[in-house]
Amino acid sequence: MTIDLLTVPTPRRAAIDAFAAEFVPGRRVAISTHLNADGDGCGSESALARLLTARGLHVRIVNPTPWPDMFGFLLGTDIDDQTPRGSKALRGLDLFVVLDISDVKRLGNLTESVRALSLPRIVIDHHIASDDPAGTLGVSDTSACATAELIYDLAIVLGWDITPTIARSLYTGMLTDTGGFRFSNTSPRCLAIAAQLLAYGVDPEEMYSLIYASAPAGRVRLMAEVLGTLQVDAQHGLTWLSMESDALERYEVKAEDLDGIVEHARSIAGTRMALLFRDLGHGKVKVSFRSIGTTDVNRFARQFGGGGHARASGALIAGELTEVRDRVVTAAQSYLSELSATVA
Repeated sequence: MTIDLLTVPTPRRAAIDAFAAEFVPGRRVAISTHLNADGDGCGSESALARLLTARGLHVRIVNPTPWPDMFGFLLGTDIDDQTPRGSKALRGLDLFVVLDISDVKRLGNLTESVRALSLPRIVIDHHIASDDPAGTLGVSDTSACATAELIYDLAIVLGWDITPTIARSLYTGMLTDTGGFRFSNTSPRCLAIAAQLLAYGVDPEEMYSLIYASAPAGRVRLMAEVLGTLQVDAQHGLTWLSMESDALERYEVKAEDLDGIVEHARSIAGTRMALLFRDLGHGKVKVSFRSIGTTDVNRFARQFGGGGHARASGALIAGELTEVRDRVVTAAQSYLSELSATVA
């Protein structure tokens, strides 16, 4: 039996059809994504911006934090990035589209301005739904490997052309959110779409070089310091790393350069949950949660006001680094013990 992996699932097609009429030529639309945009956020934004521009809409990017340097190659000169204007850039819109976000609060300092918008708000996302979404229209499907997969489906359903430049953006989103097509969200359909994007002109070696082989020397030195903090609790299958508040400044790197560091803790044999504690200063600690197997870190992160995916989540916790770390590690040990007891 032959399976057509490129066919858009019926629920997604129906969801896209439901809001497609909002994309009217001449409309002014802003596209946004979460704080500290990652490859999926940037890839999905740049792809959608070009798709909509080609249809005659006037598109601007308005993010809560600056576009990451490492994904600057996706932005180009043809995309209007009005992020520096902040909430002022949300004035005079006809439509707002938010990508890769299940909770409006992940829009940071744009949150309240977005809540106040009295216009259609579309959400395209692949995270577990929250009780406080950024919009009422859109498509949300946790079975998608990345939001970029949903943008690809949008183009297919609406018959919009995918240019080589747009294909590079979509490939970036899918490549990074699957950890280089290694994580459990790497589905057969994900790989089929990636193959199609190669057919559209994506050079996989070039993409590897741009995303994974262009790190500043400071990133490698920072990684060495953070890896030196590694703690392993073999009994519970828990590993964790810590990072001081001044580390980025000392190594002259940015938050985006932290991407992937927690994966080193997750790679240790026997690990069920890996944690990265990053002291942000001013009594706040950002915690990244990663897991392997059946351990659901999204459920665990929610008790700290966080969330995300079952295998990758995050939370921002008030407190000093040592206190937050002790509290989360203790809770994680209890959580893992409960899971073991349930399985037994």
